[in-house]
Amino acid sequence: MAGDADDTAGRLRAVCEELSDRFFERDDVVRTLVVTLLAGQHSLVLGPPGTAKSELARELTGRIDGAAYWEILLSKFTAPTRMFGPIDVAALARGEYRQVYDGRATTAHVAFIDEIFKCSTAALNETLGYLNERIYHPENGGAPIHCPLIGAITASNELPEGEDSAAIYDRLLVRIEVGYLEDPSNFAALVRSAVGRPAEPAPRTTVELAALQQAVTEGVPAVAVPDAVVDAVVTLRAALRRKELVASDRRWRQAVGLLQASAYLDGRTAVAETDLSVLTHVLWDSPAQRPLVEREVLNLVNPDAKEALDLADVIDELEAQLDAMAGQSREALSEWVIKNAHHKLAGAGKRLERLRAEAAGAGRSTATIDRVTGRQRAVRARVLTEALGMDASMVQTQL
Repeated sequence: MAGDADDTAGRLRAVCEELSDRFFERDDVVRTLVVTLLAGQHSLVLGPPGTAKSELARELTGRIDGAAYWEILLSKFTAPTRMFGPIDVAALARGEYRQVYDGRATTAHVAFIDEIFKCSTAALNETLGYLNERIYHPENGGAPIHCPLIGAITASNELPEGEDSAAIYDRLLVRIEVGYLEDPSNFAALVRSAVGRPAEPAPRTTVELAALQQAVTEGVPAVAVPDAVVDAVVTLRAALRRKELVASDRRWRQAVGLLQASAYLDGRTAVAETDLSVLTHVLWDSPAQRPLVEREVLNLVNPDAKEALDLADVIDELEAQLDAMAGQSREALSEWVIKNAHHKLAGAGKRLERLRAEAAGAGRSTATIDRVTGRQRAVRARVLTEALGMDASMVQTQL
């Protein structure tokens, strides 16, 4: 059994690596989505159009061999029967009222629901029951149908506005923000991929449905949660409450499964404090709260990443100064670069390199450091082109 678990975890790690290579600046997103599936929970990918939310979800769910997959783009007019099973017209002509469930949410093992907060009022209760309890109540009554759903990946361009969509939002344990590419080298690679020759088929690791189901129902729950981790969770909860960030007891309890899934994915039999980093995607309601949650989590588990966030504040301030100087003379901009921006950006870049080396050497996650490094490169590219007038084609060699 342990060998099977090791093989499943290894395959899922390979899936993470392959998708991270394909989708730039999405390493943490990919890993978090896999951890969420392993925990048998649902996730929300929140971000503007054109950030590969749908493509990433399809590619990930397509790596589960034997799984029934269901996908839908919701609107305010989506009827429950379109989601869970249309009426069998042929049977209706014979005087029989029944629904056709094949190929719908009712029979799916994994699902992708786009524009989740546009769920119609008519479909709201059934959608909540589907996500909460994995059940569907047929249109003609009768016993509820138990659905084999492991987990759903949902996506939206915006936060919920009304009470109805807020109820769905509350049921999505993991919330992941995505944005447009920040690192100029990644953006350049994206542009080249659009005009270059088709690449050779990339490696495509898959995992069997039965193996994933066994991991969700047996492997992940068997991962131990040491007292030290429980103490760290208690400490984190107290720190967040002091900042008036209060999550429900239910959300904290469900989060334990994410910690176990994170350890399982790494091939460990017990949760470690480093697994707490996944909680940065769990304990906030609005995106404005996420940085506060992230800082408190990283303060506990990853001092390297905590310092990287402090450097991010410096980088953001420099970008704000650059924006405020729009329209000033080239001489004024050059003076600002020489006296202020160059030194701070270069220092931040060197410190981020050292932090990454230290974190990698200690086996800690480098996701936050890599994200801040991308910000540093993006702001430096703006300084070179906008403040110093450097040609964009030459900027890449300077980074």
